[in-house]
Amino acid sequence: MSTAAFAATEGRTLPPPVAHGMTLFWPTLVIGLLFLIPFFLLVQVSFAHRDPGGLWSPGFEFTHYQAFLQPLFLETLTFSAFLAILVALAATALALPFAHFLTRMSRRAQVVWLVFLLSTLALSEVLIVFAWQVMLARRIGLSNILVFLGILDEPQSLSPNFGALFVCLIHFVLPYTVLLLYPALSRLDRQVTEAARTMGATNFRAFMTVTVPMVRGPLIAAVLLVFIFTIGTFVAPLVLGRPEHWTLAILIQRTALTTGNMPFAAAMAMFLLFTTVVIAIATAWLGGRGEIKR
Repeated sequence: MSTAAFAATEGRTLPPPVAHGMTLFWPTLVIGLLFLIPFFLLVQVSFAHRDPGGLWSPGFEFTHYQAFLQPLFLETLTFSAFLAILVALAATALALPFAHFLTRMSRRAQVVWLVFLLSTLALSEVLIVFAWQVMLARRIGLSNILVFLGILDEPQSLSPNFGALFVCLIHFVLPYTVLLLYPALSRLDRQVTEAARTMGATNFRAFMTVTVPMVRGPLIAAVLLVFIFTIGTFVAPLVLGRPEHWTLAILIQRTALTTGNMPFAAAMAMFLLFTTVVIAIATAWLGGRGEIKR
Protein backbone atom coordinates (compact mmCIF):
# COMPACT_ATOMS: atom_id res chain seq x y z
CA MET A 1 0.00 0.00 0.00
CA SER A 2 1.38 3.41 -0.94
CA THR A 3 1.91 6.20 1.59
CA ALA A 4 -0.92 8.32 0.14
CA ALA A 5 -3.36 5.37 0.25
CA PHE A 6 -2.33 4.52 3.80
CA ALA A 7 -2.91 8.10 4.91
CA ALA A 8 -6.35 8.11 3.28
CA THR A 9 -7.37 4.94 5.14
CA GLU A 10 -6.36 6.54 8.44
CA GLY A 11 -8.58 9.54 7.77
CA ARG A 12 -5.71 11.85 6.95
CA THR A 13 -4.99 13.51 3.61
CA LEU A 14 -1.45 14.47 2.61
CA PRO A 15 -0.91 17.79 0.83
CA PRO A 16 -0.58 17.30 -2.96
CA PRO A 17 3.16 18.24 -3.09
CA VAL A 18 3.93 15.76 -0.30
CA ALA A 19 1.82 13.03 -1.90
CA HIS A 20 3.49 13.53 -5.27
CA GLY A 21 6.91 13.57 -3.65
CA MET A 22 6.25 10.30 -1.82
CA THR A 23 4.96 8.72 -5.02
CA LEU A 24 8.14 9.64 -6.89
CA PHE A 25 10.46 8.77 -4.00
CA TRP A 26 10.87 5.04 -4.66
CA PRO A 27 11.33 5.25 -8.47
CA THR A 28 13.86 8.03 -7.93
CA LEU A 29 15.66 5.97 -5.31
CA VAL A 30 15.84 2.90 -7.56
CA ILE A 31 17.07 4.88 -10.56
CA GLY A 32 19.61 6.69 -8.39
CA LEU A 33 20.97 3.44 -6.96
CA LEU A 34 21.17 1.85 -10.39
CA PHE A 35 23.36 4.78 -11.47
CA LEU A 36 25.29 5.53 -8.29
CA ILE A 37 26.41 1.99 -7.44
CA PRO A 38 28.02 1.29 -10.87
CA PHE A 39 29.41 4.83 -10.89
CA PHE A 40 31.18 4.45 -7.54
CA LEU A 41 32.48 1.03 -8.57
CA LEU A 42 33.85 2.57 -11.75
CA VAL A 43 35.54 5.35 -9.76
CA GLN A 44 37.03 2.81 -7.37
CA VAL A 45 38.45 0.66 -10.17
CA SER A 46 39.85 3.70 -12.03
CA PHE A 47 42.02 4.56 -8.98
CA ALA A 48 42.86 0.94 -8.12
CA HIS A 49 46.21 -0.77 -8.54
CA ARG A 50 46.62 -2.91 -11.62
CA ASP A 51 47.30 -6.53 -10.76
CA PRO A 52 48.31 -8.53 -13.88
CA GLY A 53 47.33 -11.74 -12.14
CA GLY A 54 43.92 -10.59 -10.93
CA LEU A 55 43.05 -7.58 -13.13
CA TRP A 56 43.10 -5.10 -10.22
CA SER A 57 43.54 -4.80 -6.49
CA PRO A 58 42.33 -2.13 -4.03
CA GLY A 59 44.43 1.03 -3.99
CA PHE A 60 44.47 4.72 -4.76
CA GLU A 61 46.79 5.98 -7.50
CA PHE A 62 46.64 8.42 -10.42
CA THR A 63 48.80 6.30 -12.73
CA HIS A 64 45.94 5.38 -15.03
CA TYR A 65 44.86 8.99 -15.50
CA GLN A 66 48.43 9.96 -16.28
CA ALA A 67 48.34 7.36 -19.06
CA PHE A 68 46.00 9.71 -20.97
CA LEU A 69 49.19 11.29 -22.33
CA GLN A 70 50.05 8.11 -24.24
CA PRO A 71 50.04 8.54 -28.05
CA LEU A 72 47.48 5.74 -28.58
CA PHE A 73 44.92 7.35 -26.28
CA LEU A 74 45.49 10.84 -27.71
CA GLU A 75 45.18 9.60 -31.29
CA THR A 76 42.02 7.63 -30.53
CA LEU A 77 40.49 10.55 -28.62
CA THR A 78 41.32 12.96 -31.44
CA PHE A 79 39.76 10.73 -34.07
CA SER A 80 36.68 10.06 -31.92
CA ALA A 81 36.12 13.79 -31.42
CA PHE A 82 36.77 14.51 -35.11
CA LEU A 83 34.32 11.81 -36.20
CA ALA A 84 31.65 12.98 -33.74
CA ILE A 85 31.98 16.63 -34.80
CA LEU A 86 31.91 15.77 -38.50
CA VAL A 87 28.85 13.54 -38.16
CA ALA A 88 27.07 16.10 -35.97
CA LEU A 89 27.64 18.94 -38.43
CA ALA A 90 26.73 16.86 -41.48
CA ALA A 91 23.59 15.38 -39.90
CA THR A 92 22.41 18.78 -38.71
CA ALA A 93 23.08 20.34 -42.11
CA LEU A 94 20.91 17.65 -43.72
CA ALA A 95 18.22 17.60 -41.03
CA LEU A 96 17.66 21.37 -40.84
CA PRO A 97 16.31 21.95 -44.38
CA PHE A 98 14.41 18.65 -44.26
CA ALA A 99 12.71 19.57 -40.99
CA HIS A 100 12.00 23.06 -42.38
CA PHE A 101 10.29 21.66 -45.48
CA LEU A 102 8.46 19.16 -43.29
CA THR A 103 6.85 21.98 -41.30
CA ARG A 104 5.63 23.52 -44.56
CA MET A 105 3.75 20.37 -45.60
CA SER A 106 0.09 19.67 -44.94
CA ARG A 107 -0.84 18.34 -41.52
CA ARG A 108 -1.56 14.87 -42.85
CA ALA A 109 1.77 14.69 -44.67
CA GLN A 110 3.56 15.83 -41.51
CA VAL A 111 1.90 13.07 -39.50
CA VAL A 112 2.91 10.44 -42.06
CA TRP A 113 6.53 11.61 -42.07
CA LEU A 114 6.69 11.82 -38.27
CA VAL A 115 5.29 8.31 -37.90
CA PHE A 116 7.85 7.07 -40.42
CA LEU A 117 10.71 8.79 -38.59
CA LEU A 118 9.54 7.47 -35.23
CA SER A 119 9.29 3.95 -36.64
CA THR A 120 12.92 4.10 -37.79
CA LEU A 121 13.96 4.63 -34.18
CA ALA A 122 12.95 1.02 -33.50
CA LEU A 123 15.98 -0.08 -35.53
CA SER A 124 18.98 -0.57 -33.28
CA GLU A 125 22.49 0.48 -34.18
CA VAL A 126 23.42 -3.18 -34.63
CA LEU A 127 20.72 -3.76 -37.26
CA ILE A 128 21.63 -0.58 -39.15
CA VAL A 129 25.35 -1.38 -39.13
CA PHE A 130 24.94 -4.93 -40.38
CA ALA A 131 22.44 -3.77 -43.01
CA TRP A 132 25.10 -1.39 -44.34
CA GLN A 133 27.66 -4.17 -44.17
CA VAL A 134 25.44 -6.31 -46.41
CA MET A 135 24.74 -3.42 -48.80
CA LEU A 136 28.45 -2.68 -49.14
CA ALA A 137 29.46 -6.32 -49.54
CA ARG A 138 31.01 -7.58 -52.74
CA ARG A 139 28.59 -10.34 -53.71
CA ILE A 140 25.15 -8.81 -53.12
CA GLY A 141 25.93 -5.18 -52.34
CA LEU A 142 25.71 -1.85 -54.11
CA SER A 143 28.84 -2.55 -56.14
CA ASN A 144 26.81 -4.94 -58.32
CA ILE A 145 24.47 -2.06 -59.20
CA LEU A 146 27.47 0.13 -60.00
CA VAL A 147 28.82 -2.60 -62.28
CA PHE A 148 25.46 -2.80 -64.04
CA LEU A 149 25.52 0.98 -64.55
CA GLY A 150 29.06 0.79 -65.94
CA ILE A 151 30.67 2.77 -63.10
CA LEU A 152 32.74 -0.20 -61.87
CA ASP A 153 34.40 -2.92 -63.90
CA GLU A 154 33.76 -5.68 -61.38
CA PRO A 155 32.04 -6.04 -58.00
CA GLN A 156 34.15 -5.13 -55.00
CA SER A 157 33.68 -4.64 -51.29
CA LEU A 158 33.03 -1.02 -50.37
CA SER A 159 33.93 -1.49 -46.71
CA PRO A 160 35.70 -1.23 -44.33
CA ASN A 161 36.67 2.40 -44.85
CA PHE A 162 35.95 5.83 -43.42
CA GLY A 163 33.25 6.61 -46.01
CA ALA A 164 31.21 3.56 -45.06
CA LEU A 165 31.51 4.42 -41.37
CA PHE A 166 30.56 8.06 -41.96
CA VAL A 167 27.48 7.29 -44.08
CA CYS A 168 26.25 4.64 -41.64
CA LEU A 169 26.50 7.01 -38.68
CA ILE A 170 24.64 9.71 -40.63
CA HIS A 171 21.90 7.18 -41.34
CA PHE A 172 21.72 6.31 -37.65
CA VAL A 173 21.50 9.84 -36.20
CA LEU A 174 19.55 11.64 -38.94
CA PRO A 175 16.04 10.71 -37.70
CA TYR A 176 16.96 11.87 -34.18
CA THR A 177 18.26 15.18 -35.53
CA VAL A 178 15.12 15.84 -37.57
CA LEU A 179 12.88 15.09 -34.60
CA LEU A 180 14.97 17.39 -32.40
CA LEU A 181 14.68 20.32 -34.80
CA TYR A 182 11.06 19.81 -35.85
CA PRO A 183 9.37 21.31 -32.71
CA ALA A 184 11.40 24.53 -32.85
CA LEU A 185 10.81 24.98 -36.58
CA SER A 186 7.10 24.19 -36.34
CA ARG A 187 6.61 27.01 -33.79
CA LEU A 188 8.14 29.69 -36.00
CA ASP A 189 5.90 32.43 -37.32
CA ARG A 190 5.70 32.09 -41.09
CA GLN A 191 4.87 35.77 -41.46
CA VAL A 192 8.46 36.65 -40.53
CA THR A 193 9.95 34.77 -43.48
CA GLU A 194 7.15 35.95 -45.75
CA ALA A 195 8.00 39.53 -44.78
CA ALA A 196 11.64 38.90 -45.69
CA ARG A 197 10.61 37.56 -49.12
CA THR A 198 8.28 40.55 -49.59
CA MET A 199 11.28 42.84 -49.06
CA GLY A 200 13.17 41.11 -51.87
CA ALA A 201 15.00 38.25 -50.16
CA THR A 202 15.17 34.94 -51.98
CA ASN A 203 13.91 31.77 -50.34
CA PHE A 204 17.47 30.65 -49.58
CA ARG A 205 18.49 34.02 -48.16
CA ALA A 206 15.32 34.26 -46.06
CA PHE A 207 16.02 30.78 -44.72
CA MET A 208 19.67 31.53 -43.86
CA THR A 209 19.19 35.06 -42.48
CA VAL A 210 15.82 34.69 -40.76
CA THR A 211 14.96 31.06 -40.02
CA VAL A 212 18.40 29.81 -38.98
CA PRO A 213 19.11 32.63 -36.46
CA MET A 214 15.68 32.11 -34.88
CA VAL A 215 16.47 28.44 -34.13
CA ARG A 216 20.12 28.96 -33.23
CA GLY A 217 19.68 27.57 -29.70
CA PRO A 218 17.92 24.32 -30.73
CA LEU A 219 20.35 24.02 -33.65
CA ILE A 220 23.40 24.10 -31.38
CA ALA A 221 21.66 21.74 -28.96
CA ALA A 222 21.01 19.28 -31.80
CA VAL A 223 24.68 19.39 -32.83
CA LEU A 224 25.78 18.69 -29.26
CA LEU A 225 23.29 15.85 -28.78
CA VAL A 226 24.39 14.17 -32.00
CA PHE A 227 27.97 14.62 -30.83
CA ILE A 228 27.06 12.74 -27.63
CA PHE A 229 25.42 9.97 -29.66
CA THR A 230 28.46 9.57 -31.88
CA ILE A 231 31.46 9.97 -29.60
CA GLY A 232 30.57 6.78 -27.75
CA THR A 233 29.72 4.70 -30.82
CA PHE A 234 31.07 1.15 -30.80
CA VAL A 235 29.48 -1.17 -33.36
CA ALA A 236 29.81 0.97 -36.50
CA PRO A 237 33.58 1.65 -36.23
CA LEU A 238 34.24 -1.96 -35.26
CA VAL A 239 32.36 -3.41 -38.26
CA LEU A 240 32.70 -0.77 -40.99
CA GLY A 241 35.99 0.88 -40.03
CA ARG A 242 39.64 -0.10 -40.06
CA PRO A 243 41.76 -0.13 -36.87
CA GLU A 244 42.74 3.49 -37.48
CA HIS A 245 39.02 4.34 -37.42
CA TRP A 246 38.35 2.80 -34.01
CA THR A 247 36.85 5.09 -31.40
CA LEU A 248 37.43 5.52 -27.69
CA ALA A 249 34.69 3.01 -26.85
CA ILE A 250 36.54 0.29 -28.77
CA LEU A 251 39.80 1.20 -27.06
CA ILE A 252 38.08 0.84 -23.67
CA GLN A 253 36.75 -2.59 -24.62
CA ARG A 254 40.13 -3.75 -25.94
CA THR A 255 41.95 -2.44 -22.89
CA ALA A 256 39.58 -4.20 -20.49
CA LEU A 257 39.15 -7.55 -22.24
CA THR A 258 42.28 -8.00 -24.35
CA THR A 259 45.07 -6.53 -22.21
CA GLY A 260 43.24 -6.97 -18.91
CA ASN A 261 44.05 -3.43 -17.76
CA MET A 262 40.78 -2.81 -15.98
CA PRO A 263 41.88 0.35 -14.06
CA PHE A 264 42.99 2.13 -17.25
CA ALA A 265 39.77 1.08 -19.01
CA ALA A 266 37.76 2.41 -16.07
CA ALA A 267 39.71 5.69 -16.15
CA MET A 268 38.95 6.09 -19.87
CA ALA A 269 35.30 5.30 -19.20
CA MET A 270 35.26 7.98 -16.50
CA PHE A 271 36.75 10.46 -18.95
CA LEU A 272 34.12 9.61 -21.57
CA LEU A 273 31.33 9.83 -18.98
CA PHE A 274 32.57 13.20 -17.71
CA THR A 275 32.80 14.57 -21.26
CA THR A 276 29.28 13.38 -22.06
CA VAL A 277 27.81 14.89 -18.88
CA VAL A 278 29.47 18.27 -19.52
CA ILE A 279 28.16 18.35 -23.09
CA ALA A 280 24.68 17.28 -21.93
CA ILE A 281 24.61 20.13 -19.40
CA ALA A 282 25.71 22.57 -22.10
CA THR A 283 22.96 21.21 -24.37
CA ALA A 284 20.29 21.68 -21.71
CA TRP A 285 21.52 25.21 -21.01
CA LEU A 286 21.50 26.17 -24.68
CA GLY A 287 18.09 24.59 -25.17
CA GLY A 288 16.76 26.56 -22.18
CA ARG A 289 18.14 29.79 -23.60
CA GLY A 290 16.47 29.02 -26.93
CA GLU A 291 13.12 28.52 -25.19
CA ILE A 292 13.49 31.80 -23.28
CA LYS A 293 14.32 33.73 -26.44
CA ARG A 294 11.25 32.38 -28.21
